[in-house]
Amino acid sequence: MTSAAEQPARPDETTVAAVVAALAERFGNRLVTSQAVREQHGHTLTWIPNQPPDAVVFPENTEEVAEIVRLCAAHRMPVIPFGTGTSLEGHVNAPYGGVSIDMSRMKRIIAVHAEDLDCTVEAGVTRKELNEHLRDQGLFFPIDPGADASLGGMAATRASGTNAVRYGTMKDNVLALTVVTPAGEIVKTSTRARKTSAGYDLTRLYVGSEGTLGVITEVTLKLVGIPEAVSAGVCPFPSVKAACDAVIATIQMGLPVARIELLDEVMIRGVNLHAKLGLQETPMLFVEFHGTEAGVKEQAERFGEIAAEFEGGAFDWATQPEDRSRLWQARHDAYWAALALRPGARSVATDVCVPISRLAECVDETKRDIEASGLISPIAGHVGDGNFHCQPLLDLDNADEVERVKGFIDRLVRRAIAMGGTCTGEHGVGQKKMVYLVEEHGAPALAVMHTLKAALDPLNIMNPGKTLPPRS
Repeated sequence: MTSAAEQPARPDETTVAAVVAALAERFGNRLVTSQAVREQHGHTLTWIPNQPPDAVVFPENTEEVAEIVRLCAAHRMPVIPFGTGTSLEGHVNAPYGGVSIDMSRMKRIIAVHAEDLDCTVEAGVTRKELNEHLRDQGLFFPIDPGADASLGGMAATRASGTNAVRYGTMKDNVLALTVVTPAGEIVKTSTRARKTSAGYDLTRLYVGSEGTLGVITEVTLKLVGIPEAVSAGVCPFPSVKAACDAVIATIQMGLPVARIELLDEVMIRGVNLHAKLGLQETPMLFVEFHGTEAGVKEQAERFGEIAAEFEGGAFDWATQPEDRSRLWQARHDAYWAALALRPGARSVATDVCVPISRLAECVDETKRDIEASGLISPIAGHVGDGNFHCQPLLDLDNADEVERVKGFIDRLVRRAIAMGGTCTGEHGVGQKKMVYLVEEHGAPALAVMHTLKAALDPLNIMNPGKTLPPRS
């Protein structure tokens, strides 16, 4: 039996042929082995080399997922869950080959309990699809990572986004899961109750496990009411540090801001090029308030006073829904906007998160590091919870530039950990950040994680080569 502490061997050609033949017999044209489709199911948004699976299969319900996993387990074939492919740390690559389970046909919205403010959906439903379905009931699901990610994938990576400062992350908004284990068994992790003291918290175990402990097939989520009033705007600042200091003061005063996003002057330049916004090219805070008409007005006025204390300029308020949508779409498209700063370059998106009191210091040091490294690396962040993103642009054929980017990312992560933070606030560990887990968590905690992985996935078939580094 393969230990979960070891990396598995790639299945030989005979094993691959046997699994592919069995899947083709069972699933027909829902089993695909073309090179193009397999490569689409390797990485899509990272500089990590593409490592395609041996086959891609498209199940339509939980029972079919369980069939696939049982077949793969019998042949010790790796299994890689796939949502929409928007993850940024190589989560969907297949370094040891295997079968990619694409959840895109699992689109049922199983139940909406409006009176209880919750719903249950299949893993392939995306956040935009869910919110479109909920709109007529006056409800919405608030977690918004920008990309129209699948809800199963968002649970698997413990995603968050622009609304997290008010509504929390996926770990705060998932009530229960249906999971197919590495043995092909179907497990319900909890109930719809808002709290429980019954047994181990299996839901939190699987949220953020990045497909390494099982395949999430159904998700039960908390919902919230669509706010009566929404107010959004942008505020310029003379420096990134001044903007971050304003954020810290806002959070420490308990102002219930719904979104508070930082874009540095480099990212603003990219946004202007990409979205034709014409914003002043200086560090900006994008802010949004939710509540009653009177409450939103009061919150916006108070934030304006705080911003002024840190030399923030006049607000440009977006009062019409279409103007707010355009503003936030520009923020969500920051990944693509950054590419406009250096046409033809590749992007390396990475994130860290620090305690809010260290935010200004961490971002300011990072800005100086970018300049000293001679890189183009715009910064954007969900700074209300201390989480920010850097996006170095580079020529992968320039060895010196590649090394400078690697060095910058390494210093960024170690800087955040030294400040009591984490190597990733929301992108996840994937393939590239495993090396930092011992430094962040300590060897004893990592040993517990290895023990859990070995107990639940003794054959190490679930998304191997991700999240946990091999035992030293």
